[in-house]
Amino acid sequence: MLPDYDLLRFIWWALLGTLLIGFALLAAYDIGTAMLLTTVARSDGERRQVRESIEANWEGHQVWFVVAGGASFAAWPLLYAASFSGFYLAMLLVLLALILRPVGFNFRDKIADKRWRTAWDWALAVGGFVPALVFGVAFGNLLQGVPFGFDRDLRVTYSGGFLDLLNPFGILSGLVSVAMLAMHGAVWLALKTDGAVAARAGRIAGFAGIAAALLFALAGIWVAEGIEGYVIGGTLSHTGASNPLAKSVTREFGAWLGNFHVHPALIVAPVLGIAAPLVAALLVRFRLGVAALLASALGVAGIIATAGVSLFPFLMPSSTHPGESLTIWDASSSRLTLFIMLIATGVLLPIIVVYTGFALRVMRGPVRLADVERHESRY
Repeated sequence: MLPDYDLLRFIWWALLGTLLIGFALLAAYDIGTAMLLTTVARSDGERRQVRESIEANWEGHQVWFVVAGGASFAAWPLLYAASFSGFYLAMLLVLLALILRPVGFNFRDKIADKRWRTAWDWALAVGGFVPALVFGVAFGNLLQGVPFGFDRDLRVTYSGGFLDLLNPFGILSGLVSVAMLAMHGAVWLALKTDGAVAARAGRIAGFAGIAAALLFALAGIWVAEGIEGYVIGGTLSHTGASNPLAKSVTREFGAWLGNFHVHPALIVAPVLGIAAPLVAALLVRFRLGVAALLASALGVAGIIATAGVSLFPFLMPSSTHPGESLTIWDASSSRLTLFIMLIATGVLLPIIVVYTGFALRVMRGPVRLADVERHESRY
């Protein structure tokens, strides 16, 4: 017997959030590390030291991103269609930036020329900064609503442009993401490396942790006071067939705080989003690397969870057609599809977790500058 449709929909909302948080936690340190490459490392040896701290594992972390994309396609087809239409250029920009990383890792040391290596170092830094910024901008626009709608055949139409995404709140959200990932990457480097690189990374982690907490708090105030949230009018069946055209939605200031009023325990997410980065900044100063990395991870999870909890049950609100906004109750695949995918995920996700943990364990230990300088490249 299949589980209830509403339960399956909720489980898949939670799984999508888990996959996004998993990707953020793992990819955050390699995106953040790449972003800081030209800042924390000065000499050629130091830059190789930074790269070798992430080269062994970064490709495996992309699995979480791919699985999250695949899950959104299979579990939330309308969300996939609307988001990839609306954010097409932004996602293409992210894809191009991500392509710079494998190319940079492979080509950087092929020629012993300073200009060649410097160019690829900057390419890796850009490949870290751009995804961090664009991911944050995307979440900022979700909270404001995205200009899309459907016709009677549920064909999506997007009426915005790429530059429309770069609005003030979207940019602020992008800066929250950049500061968050820079913090996580810097904490990782302070733990994983030694010498001057570790010292510089520790200082940057302190500043980035404080910046992430302050920017996140500012964004929270903006959401509470200056952004209209979305509220479903009347009742919406949690077990009916997916049809985003069969509901009414109103917009109200402060509506994104509604779930926190109904379930006060959820306040733990924004509290972690503010407190954990500050704790990480303090711990890294006292060279408590493992504890600082844990605090940083909790901060990343808290910030992302806050956005998800605030939006619930909305997946992608529409600013031009609020009644056609996508929610977890009317944008999912069929009950049978969700159940079959749940079984497959129950088998595959633990495997991903185990081999990710195994890879991190095998490659544990510091990357020392003296060891790096004794060889040309390990990659």
